[in-house]
Amino acid sequence: MTTRTASLALDGPALRFTATTGSGHTLVLDSTDGDAGPRPAELVAVAAAACAAMDVISILRKKRQQVSRYEIKATAEQREDAHPAVFVRIDVIHVVEGEAVEVEAVRRAIELSATRYCAVGGTLSTGVTAIHHRYIVRSGGDEVMGEALVTGPFERHGDQAVIVDREPIGR
Repeated sequence: MTTRTASLALDGPALRFTATTGSGHTLVLDSTDGDAGPRPAELVAVAAAACAAMDVISILRKKRQQVSRYEIKATAEQREDAHPAVFVRIDVIHVVEGEAVEVEAVRRAIELSATRYCAVGGTLSTGVTAIHHRYIVRSGGDEVMGEALVTGPFERHGDQAVIVDREPIGR
């Protein structure tokens, strides 16, 4: 089993923290008052997007897709009616450009990331969060948009995780 670690130290009298990851990288987190770094909740969307992006581009390269530009956008919605303000939906949009990029290769790379490789998305989708994985492929003057899949949310019933009803795709 792999263990990931992080250490945070309060930096001053406000809500600013310096975080150090187990790999030795540091970043500053802050509240809206200090605004010296991202809010902790913003990092959930960053982590979900980054994990998927690294998987997807690696898979596309193995499939010899000639990607000239790749951008990923994530939008995370938090409930406001109760605390904790958990995330109830995360939309991940993959924008892939390149001559002769195959839409099915992009869709399958996203699917593999979401269902097999991405630890962040896998963790989030086992709880109350639905993660919508979408793509935009720009190739040869055409643009194709679609949704690869939705993962989560799940509820626990004894020792089983069961998918709960969710709104239809195309919200």
